[in-house]
Amino acid sequence: MINDGKKKVLFCKLRDIAKNSLSITRHRCRERQYLPYNATLSAHQLIENADDMFFIDNEALYNICSRTLKLITPTYGDLNHLVSATMSGVTTCLCFPGQLNADLQKLAVNMVPFPWLHFFMPSFALPTSQGSQQYRALTVAELAQQLFDAKNIMAACDPHHGCYLTVAAIFRGRMFMREVDEQIFNIQNKNSSCFAEWLPHNVKTAICDIPPLGLKMSATLIGNNTSIQELFNHVSEQFTAMFSRKAFLHWYTGEGMDEMEFTEAESNLNDLVSEYQQYQDSTAEEEEFEECAEEGEVA
Repeated sequence: MINDGKKKVLFCKLRDIAKNSLSITRHRCRERQYLPYNATLSAHQLIENADDMFFIDNEALYNICSRTLKLITPTYGDLNHLVSATMSGVTTCLCFPGQLNADLQKLAVNMVPFPWLHFFMPSFALPTSQGSQQYRALTVAELAQQLFDAKNIMAACDPHHGCYLTVAAIFRGRMFMREVDEQIFNIQNKNSSCFAEWLPHNVKTAICDIPPLGLKMSATLIGNNTSIQELFNHVSEQFTAMFSRKAFLHWYTGEGMDEMEFTEAESNLNDLVSEYQQYQDSTAEEEEFEECAEEGEVA
């Protein structure tokens, strides 16, 4: 068992070695008793030592398999297929250098408006089951709509409960850039309340003309949405309930950890939730101000 101190040193070393590295968090459906501790301690390190975090939630994957793909008993192969398809879209710039107008470093610059807010919710369109192929013809409009559909988000939270601070959409297949931009622009206009208007040009698009194997076209969304705080809130509530009673704490202190590390991790997690809520509220306040201004003009 690697204690929290060793993990911190390891994260720092890895950060120095690979600045463009990817981190993937997989949240398990069957929660173990000590999951709130591990999740909180991990988040504590990832807040400071990771550049980009992609939340891929087993609960969300199971929902996609059962509701969208109509799989009665999804296997780990089915879940991993969705993960690989999504991360293949995220890492397109590494597989096909020169095809995109962006790389992982530019992605971090465009997607992270504030240092701590680097936790992303990915989605993939259109999801397919393992071994299947795309038989019906898709349009760019369908792909764009599916990208922002809450049913295709890989994290178990509803993006409509928050707002998108930044978005990156990566399309693969034969299509025109103008059509992609038009469809994304239309979605922004129709759902303007779901995007932070005080962050200009916060949606970036890229196209690679090489589609994934077995598909004619696909798209991957990377969303920095404030609703991801729902996941952190869920973990924080469980952590507080256990830590207040010192439940299972002896397993960690027995390995050399100090209780102050848990207190600091809890504080950082709560601060992260507060920061997400702050920018979510600022968008709501601006909308209320604009409505009041419009009413004043009418009067």
